[in-house]
Amino acid sequence: MGFATDAIHVGQEPDPATGAIVAPIYQTSTYVQEALGKNKGYDYARTAHPNRKALERCLTKLEGGLTSYVFSSGMAAIDAVFRLLRPGDHVIVSQAVYGGVFRLTTQLLVQFGLQFDYVDTSDLGKLQAAIKPNTKMIYAETPTNPTMIITDIAQVSRLARERNITLVVDNTFMSPYLQQPLALGAHIVVHSMTKYLNGHSDCTGGAVILSRQDDADKIFFIQRSAGSGLAPMDCWLVARGIKTLAVRMQQHDKNGMAIAKYLEKHPKVRRVLYPGLASHPQHEVAKRQQKGFGAMISFDLGDVEAARRLLNKVHLCSLAESLGGVETLISLPALMTHASVPPHVRAEIGITDGLVRISVGIEDVEDLIADLDQALATV
Repeated sequence: MGFATDAIHVGQEPDPATGAIVAPIYQTSTYVQEALGKNKGYDYARTAHPNRKALERCLTKLEGGLTSYVFSSGMAAIDAVFRLLRPGDHVIVSQAVYGGVFRLTTQLLVQFGLQFDYVDTSDLGKLQAAIKPNTKMIYAETPTNPTMIITDIAQVSRLARERNITLVVDNTFMSPYLQQPLALGAHIVVHSMTKYLNGHSDCTGGAVILSRQDDADKIFFIQRSAGSGLAPMDCWLVARGIKTLAVRMQQHDKNGMAIAKYLEKHPKVRRVLYPGLASHPQHEVAKRQQKGFGAMISFDLGDVEAARRLLNKVHLCSLAESLGGVETLISLPALMTHASVPPHVRAEIGITDGLVRISVGIEDVEDLIADLDQALATV
């Protein structure tokens, strides 16, 4: 079956009890057992429930994995993946990683004996040089948030296989519609389902999609033991959102390219970071491993005051954190999503005080350009 067909039907089968085209929300904490030691597949909602299992089946199909597990947030999913490691293990992380991952690794996980180095994973030479005897994992965002750096997944996966290193790819920005890291050789994919998978800004959730049974068994044990699985209502909302993932991503991709081209030509914009533009340093890599370029764009206005004037004047674009919803969201990473990253680190990885990030929605693109145009006129 095709992607859109799978997104609508896998895990979304009609309810066998009633024939309802939309499966019910199993809003229960526990399940009555038929006899001691005998149940119908479920005993307690923290361990598993029908809505979670249905969503996990769908994600597994869309990402081409062996199995999947869904969590209460993207950060809960990422934390679970890092729990596969042991004290003394070394991890290479994309240098321009999401601020929440930087905070998790530098302020929390290091207290448990894990070692982290932050490397430009788009540069294979730098990546090879960073590998140590105790390197157990490479954690790559591609594109990175918000600098839009592209890692060649197939190239890095070959290196990871040669060195017996687990490759984890955060696929949140692209979604499985535009990029499938497991098919390119990655071992684990993570998502903040809050973003494109849900697509409607009405719940949080995270996902881990796995290609190896040993990893899957460990992730399930971590999820069950820590109690970080996603609740029934949120699973239902994400599953509903996924039904329109294909058509939404097509429009996101179309609008993203139009906005990127508009910004690139605007005299007040100093630079635009968008893999779909020929000016992007990894444009050819993005063309090779992605089905499209998505709707995440960063652009530099030079300084924080110029960015502030723009952000305070937009009307249709909403000033808010997060991304991937049907509505257009705009933010200043230095003061919002990446505020926990020290200023010298932000400067080193290219997150300037004037760098604006926009998650282009699926509105009429002419209206979005008009809104940006009037706001840029005040800069």
